[in-house]
Amino acid sequence: MTPSTTAQPSRLSVFWQKWRFHLNVLLLLIPLGFMPKYFSEAALFRGDAGLGEREVGEVQVGPWSLRLAEFRDEAPRLDGPAGHMKHFNAALCQSCISQVKATYLRIGKPRSLRAAGVIFFGSPYRMGALLPVPQKTRLDAELWITLEGWDGSMHQASIPLSQASPATIAWLKTQGAQP
Repeated sequence: MTPSTTAQPSRLSVFWQKWRFHLNVLLLLIPLGFMPKYFSEAALFRGDAGLGEREVGEVQVGPWSLRLAEFRDEAPRLDGPAGHMKHFNAALCQSCISQVKATYLRIGKPRSLRAAGVIFFGSPYRMGALLPVPQKTRLDAELWITLEGWDGSMHQASIPLSQASPATIAWLKTQGAQP
């Protein structure tokens, strides 16, 4: 008869056998810590939490009106060669949805319809636009909204950029913008 040799289990094996259940529970609990942020982001993207984190309110543009919101209350993000971009959302009033052909957004007064700015995309109940924010934008700049009707009419309104996006004004101050 040969004596049977039993090897001693390694320290790692003993640790694993003793703590594997606890480590697996920990791996399940860690993602739960991120769930509230995930659900708030999902509600924002679906529109359940309104148009954005910071709503400007109702803006009257000629005979029509729209609700404007800054999607996120943060500084403009660098988007490659396009420069720094800021996301805004808007919703047309119920009575003007069938009358408005296009909605534009721009920093500074547009010279013509050809230079009206970026166009909002999406349904009239929740439209989005990525607005380029030049680093040399003045602190007293205005955000211009242009609405084009199906009948060819064009109406414009402006609101101060400081009212529409305080985060952008703070970012411009760090860039050395002039008042």
